[in-house]
Amino acid sequence: MEGLSLQKLMKATPSKALVKINLVFLALFLVVYAALLLRPNSSLYFENAGSLVRCSLRECHHKADTLKMKVVLEETQANSPKPKENLSELEMPNFLNKMGKGMKIGMVNMDDRDVSKWSTHSETIPIKFERVSELFEWKDLFPEWIDEEEDTDVATCPEIPMPDYRIYDNLDMIVAILPCKFPEEGWAREVFRLQVHLIVANLAVKKGKKDWYSRTKVGLLSKCRPMMELFRCEDLVKQEGDWWFFEPEMGRLEQKVSLPIGSCKLALPLWGQGIHEIYDLSKIQSSTITPKKEAYATVLHSTEAYVCGAITLAQSLIKTGTKRDLLMLIDNSISIPKRNALVAAGWTLRIIERIRNPRAENGTYNEYNYSKFRLWQLTDYDKVIFIDSDILVLRNLDLLFHFPQMTATGNDVSIFNSGIMVIEPSNCTFRVFIDRTRDIISYNGGDQGFLNEVFVWWHRLPRRVNYLKNFWANTTLEATVKNHLFGADPPQVYSIHYLGLKPWLCYRDYDCNWDIGDQRVYASDVAHQRWWKFHDDMDEGLQKFCGLTERRRIELDWDRMKARKMGLADKHWGIKITDPRRKHLVT
Repeated sequence: MEGLSLQKLMKATPSKALVKINLVFLALFLVVYAALLLRPNSSLYFENAGSLVRCSLRECHHKADTLKMKVVLEETQANSPKPKENLSELEMPNFLNKMGKGMKIGMVNMDDRDVSKWSTHSETIPIKFERVSELFEWKDLFPEWIDEEEDTDVATCPEIPMPDYRIYDNLDMIVAILPCKFPEEGWAREVFRLQVHLIVANLAVKKGKKDWYSRTKVGLLSKCRPMMELFRCEDLVKQEGDWWFFEPEMGRLEQKVSLPIGSCKLALPLWGQGIHEIYDLSKIQSSTITPKKEAYATVLHSTEAYVCGAITLAQSLIKTGTKRDLLMLIDNSISIPKRNALVAAGWTLRIIERIRNPRAENGTYNEYNYSKFRLWQLTDYDKVIFIDSDILVLRNLDLLFHFPQMTATGNDVSIFNSGIMVIEPSNCTFRVFIDRTRDIISYNGGDQGFLNEVFVWWHRLPRRVNYLKNFWANTTLEATVKNHLFGADPPQVYSIHYLGLKPWLCYRDYDCNWDIGDQRVYASDVAHQRWWKFHDDMDEGLQKFCGLTERRRIELDWDRMKARKMGLADKHWGIKITDPRRKHLVT
């Protein structure tokens, strides 16, 4: 039998046992086949896949199946309730014990903490909210570019999830654990960190019980200092370890939370469709007609090179009809004759001691630019609008006093330009600056970079408030549009910020930025002529402080000679110089 071939076996008559085995296999096959037929169609799942992936951005990032699964896992892990066992205990700070028992306390971002001790002291109410997606980045709130005039797109901001405030009763106090990833790079620009701050601020405004001084109680637990943009230095009552106890002024805090959550939407949309129609600003202006303790201010130190610019700035502010004070902070490098000229132009002078940038090299342009921090010591004023002395103001800027610190125009990506900014003087804030001069790294080595690391959450004004004289794309179209704005009469921009070589440091015949290769992005004869037209309308006694020194004349002629040798196509180097200052030099 063992020697039978396979062919013989196949021809053999099947036995009863073999028939039974075949019947068993057939039954198993039918069961498996029926299960497959009854299985739900996978397309039904994918039709509703969007319900499993919530995107906080304007669009989902479904670039690949692996990324889609990553989103599902991240969102599920972030939003699913965490197990309650093995929670770390949250100790009560001493300042809470001194407030007495029986309070209602809103607890924010404390799902992973054991607060049972708190419950024996007061009623604790957990505040429920959906944590913002990990895919939501800071650049989505502070984009590099937006269509401010709304020619094609209306500026919008992605939403940050907030609690349903309606379901909560009034609270005696709000406490929260603030995210702190310091010293990781970009730790201050974490959207989740901003989300928790905004939730606490909104709770304080909407549900916080106010005392006789219109303040409410807020306790924040964090190794990092809470955002000064929302919880002001002046409102800090006590610090106990990593606990920060604030009693914020509700009027100021309410204004902050009423503004857009990012610079992707303008805090003040000055221009309507078609860019020439101006929005009705009567409500804003009505609150700024009566002068309060408010002032415009600028700073001069270390050199007299900007005295002419500061004189012109004061005269341009006065011409707009403002009634605010004009404050000039100067150090001892400014001579008596120049000081007298600044006073004659309209400035009230205050002498300051310079502040050295500890990261700057000796003799560099930014060695003492931290002197600008002295602005925060102007505590006899409620609010100050700082303006760089290389700016010419063309329209009244008093409406900016309506806005809180920090309000400014965009500069690059998520950075604001410090040339015009709304600040709120505070000795406490000034001390924070001084304490952090060594640990904060400024991206440009100057005060603008430093302030952008302190005030990461700022409010965006239209670029026309602080219109930068530069041409990023350096195209004919860009030059045409910008030169039209620079020369428009009546003015269509509120100010022109003269980046590059300054008008008073050039011959009046043309913009000398044309003669230097890496400065040509700042060249505009239209903007140059606008500045000189204003100069010519000033008192002759002030004009003489805009003269040329012999050294500056030599530098200008040297740059013209190099431009001629290079054969620069615009041929500004060939323009005949008629500027009388070339012959009548100043010392």
